[in-house]
Amino acid sequence: MIMLRSNALIDAGSGAISWILKSNGRIVGISAVAVLLSIAVFQDLISPYSLSERFPPFLHPSLEHLLGTNDVGKDIFAELVHGARISLSIGFLAAAISLGIGVTVGTIAGYYRGKVESFVLAMTDVVIVIPTLPLLLIFVVYMSPGIISMSLAISILGWGGMARILHPRVMTLKEMPFIEAARSMGRSDIYIIVKHVIPNCKEIIWAKFAMAVGGAILAESSMAFLGLGDPLHLSWGGIINEAYTHGGLSLGLWWWYTIPGMLIALVILAFMFIGNSKGEDKWGSK
Repeated sequence: MIMLRSNALIDAGSGAISWILKSNGRIVGISAVAVLLSIAVFQDLISPYSLSERFPPFLHPSLEHLLGTNDVGKDIFAELVHGARISLSIGFLAAAISLGIGVTVGTIAGYYRGKVESFVLAMTDVVIVIPTLPLLLIFVVYMSPGIISMSLAISILGWGGMARILHPRVMTLKEMPFIEAARSMGRSDIYIIVKHVIPNCKEIIWAKFAMAVGGAILAESSMAFLGLGDPLHLSWGGIINEAYTHGGLSLGLWWWYTIPGMLIALVILAFMFIGNSKGEDKWGSK
């Protein structure tokens, strides 16, 4: 009896610690994203200089220029502040488009079954197994650079995971009594999907959306680092490319490329905290 109580206390304590860690992870993630979004929205107020202002090149960090200046005399801190809007805009837009495609495809496959399911899942598997980076390179090369084109290229290749995760959930929901009751009342498939199926998948959808934003930012940063970003609107990845190609490495200006890389890692980690916390809180409670 004492051993059983001890085990119960240990399990309860472990569960409490796990819950606290998950909650703190979500809080940390949301806080970090909120700060970065504030920087993106109020960039003109936060940035000490505009991107058109020029100063002596290759200045080291100082109180006047927190991260120094680049090879053409632009303030690097100002570039980082303005780059936040580009990186986050592409991340959210690409994730939203891929979410819409993935939810539609996954719902159709799970709800209608049969030949429709087989065809849709086969198409999804093709998208998943396609090597993302080479195809992204092809898309970006033949599309005009910009937020819209980059977001479309990333989202076209990013919806497969959402569809695959949603498919079994929709299959399970379709067999539940409240769905059968709605169908017996003469409700249309579209009504049932919109009013009952998708709302009962919202935890999965939002968790996957948070992860997709981080993945899209990483994909965009990779493209920009390879020199395929919009040269007129530098993202964080574009700033790293600028440092790499214009003397940042050879001159030892580590803050020029390290700080943007840390910001990319921070925002990806923040969205991972948010996504993992949402998914684990839902399924861990069962």
